[in-house]
Amino acid sequence: QVQLSESGGGLVQAGGSLRLSCTASGRSFRSVAMGWFRQSPGKEREYVAVTRRSGGIGYYADSVKGRFTISRDGAKNTMYLQMNSLKPEDTAVYYCAAGPTTILSQVTNPDAYYYWGQGTQITVSS
Repeated sequence: QVQLSESGGGLVQAGGSLRLSCTASGRSFRSVAMGWFRQSPGKEREYVAVTRRSGGIGYYADSVKGRFTISRDGAKNTMYLQMNSLKPEDTAVYYCAAGPTTILSQVTNPDAYYYWGQGTQITVSS
């Protein structure tokens, strides 16, 4: 059974940092896209950061570029999101997602992902 499990969420003050982890079990995602998405109340799920494969470069939403860094450890089947200079508008439930796509035009679309974690809440206070 394939599972994605996120950890690292919580409450932080504006300007602070958090690091999210997403550990996959049941299969390897080394060669497919994995990414982070987020959803706030009343809003659609939006892409935050993705990589097309383990060791690949990261693609970032404009709203987080320069503040967030995505990385993957293929050996551990784990993905990370280092979030710095957090803002109140970053408050959302953050989800990790995996495969099967690797197509650049698709990887920022949440509909292209088959596997999802349960989500972890990030709250940034002002």
